[in-house]
Amino acid sequence: MGEKAYTRALGEDARKRHFHKTERGKVISFAVQLEVKIEGTWQPVIRYDCAHDFSHIDRYNMRGEQEKEALQLSYAESLTLADDDIDLNWETYKTRFLEGQFP
Repeated sequence: MGEKAYTRALGEDARKRHFHKTERGKVISFAVQLEVKIEGTWQPVIRYDCAHDFSHIDRYNMRGEQEKEALQLSYAESLTLADDDIDLNWETYKTRFLEGQFP
C-alpha cells in the first residue's frame, strides 16, 4: 500500500493539502483541499475527497456553510481533477471565499 501526503504553499495565506493512498496501483482513498489563513487559523475553502464512500467536492464560505457536489468519476479521476482544479483556480477560489461566497 502506498501513501502520499504533502502541504504546498500556493501564495500568501493559501495552501494546498494533498493526501492519497493506493493499493496495487489503484487509488483507494484521497483528499485534496485548498485552505486560506484567516486571523492565524487555516480555513477550508474547497475540498475534494471520498469520505462517505463516494467522490465529491465540498465548498465552504466564510460563515462555515457547506455545499456538497457528487462527482461521477473514479477515485483516480477525481484525484487528478482535484489537483488540477486547485492548482489552476486557487486564486479565484480564495477571492470568492474572502468575499463571503462559495468558491
